[in-house]
Parts: sequence; C-alpha cells; structure tokens
Amino acid sequence: MALGSGIMEPEEVFSPAGGGDRTDAQLLAAHIAGDPAAFEALVYRHRDRLWSVALRTTSDPEEAADALQDAFLSAFRRADQFRGEAAVTTWLHRIVVNACLDRLRRRATRPAVPLPEDLGQTLADPGDQMSQRETQLIIAKALANLPPDQRAAIVLVDVEGLSVQEAAEILGCPTGTVKSRCSRGRARLAEELAFMRNRNEPDTVIPKDNTSKGGASNG
Repeated sequence: MALGSGIMEPEEVFSPAGGGDRTDAQLLAAHIAGDPAAFEALVYRHRDRLWSVALRTTSDPEEAADALQDAFLSAFRRADQFRGEAAVTTWLHRIVVNACLDRLRRRATRPAVPLPEDLGQTLADPGDQMSQRETQLIIAKALANLPPDQRAAIVLVDVEGLSVQEAAEILGCPTGTVKSRCSRGRARLAEELAFMRNRNEPDTVIPKDNTSKGGASNG
C-alpha cells in the first residue's frame, strides 16, 4: 500500500475494497496478519469522521490533510501495538488528534479559515448566505485562536458530539481535564463572540454544555 505525499481530499484517502462485513477489529487484525486491503478498508470506513476532526482541530485544510496522512502512516506502522483496550475508532481518533496537535504545537501560526456546518450556523439568517458565511468565518477564527488542547476538546465534545468519556480516551487524559478544557474554551469563545449576541439569540453562540456525560471534574 502506498501513502502519497500530496494533499488528500477525504474521498481520495483509500478505496473500500476488502472491507466486507468484517468488524473494525477484524480488519485491523487482518492487516497485522498481512492482508493488503484490510487497512485501506478500515480507514475508508471512517475517513469522513476522521477528516472532519482533523479539519476542525487544525482549522486549515492543508494542515488537516498533512496531519491525516501522518496519522494514517503511524496507524499503519503501529497497528501491532493496538491492545484492544479501547475501540478501534477511539484508537484511530487518538492518533489523528495527536497528529493534529503535534502540527499545531510546531507552528505558531493559527490560520483562520471557515469551519463548515454546525458551530454557530444558527446565528445567521438561513436565507442570507453572505451573512451565514461571515458568521462561519468569525466563529472559525475564534475557535482557531483557542489553545490547541482546548480546541481539540471542544471539537470532540461540542462539534463531533462525543461524550466526555470518549473524548478523554481519545485525548489520553482524565474526564475532568476534558471538562476543564471545554469550560475554559467556551469561556474564551463567549468573550470573543460577545459582540455577536446583539445580532441573534445569545445562547446559540456557544454549543450546549454536555460535559455532564463525563465523570467528575478534577480541574
């Protein structure tokens, strides 16, 4: 299997050949055993979600594509280190998020590009596409200005809809740390986006706090 060095679109990552009805764990085991199509099928199955996480964590399509390639190459080579203590998807998400955070920490720049869908979309008039585009740009910039750890937590919990427990497993930290990062990140977003509250409903600026799905906070 060849992993290219160019920028990937999510649909170009891998082909679905060889997946069949096998579970994620079975595909990973088959890859370790030498099945040349198993890993491609596994990543193809989850490519859209992984691309979404990478794009929203980095806030930059080129960085996201590079981070995704780094992550897939790492997962491909380290598949035999998977111990089955978490779901395969959790393992893949962890590698992708870590690859994104590594890139963010190596680069001081945090480019502001539009985040599609969900976050803040309800602030704009659905019939006014220019206003909606402007809103997405403003919120994307605010999210991109968060420290990488806070941004990753908010992307997983508030944007992707994962539970705090799931996010903690992906980020490799206690649930209380995820809750704390989300809380601090939301506070910073609320401060940066406060000027928008006069335009529409104030409660739609920041995603709903669903950190109650995790364990008790430890700061």
